[in-house]
Amino acid sequence: MAPPNETPNDAPPGFSLERRVESFSYAFAGIAHMLRTQHNAWIHLVVSIAVVGVAVLLPLSRLEWCALVFAIGLVWIAEGFNTALESLADAVTEESHPLVGRAKDVAAGAVLIAAAVAAGVGLLVMGPHLVALVSN
Repeated sequence: MAPPNETPNDAPPGFSLERRVESFSYAFAGIAHMLRTQHNAWIHLVVSIAVVGVAVLLPLSRLEWCALVFAIGLVWIAEGFNTALESLADAVTEESHPLVGRAKDVAAGAVLIAAAVAAGVGLLVMGPHLVALVSN
């Protein structure tokens, strides 16, 4: 057993501001990689900007904004996990494998579901405001 002020070699190191900042740099590098390499992320970016651009012009409540931000975030999270899974799958094997293909398809399907849910939230939140705006 290690003395009270020492940690065993296999114990995780204590809190370090430098390591926390470094971990954020890795996270931002991952986001940048996703934006550089994933064509669907480009579509998500354009749609996210368009939705926020239109929403700014509408008299949305705080709760409506929360729903939109949550829906947009859901799509980005799904796309991030999909990109990570694809990278891991490609690292495991360059050959076609039915289970790897299935995992990639399921992950892509999850992104599609998230995008469909986000579109539904967008229509439910912004639709009535847009109809009211056009009918006036």
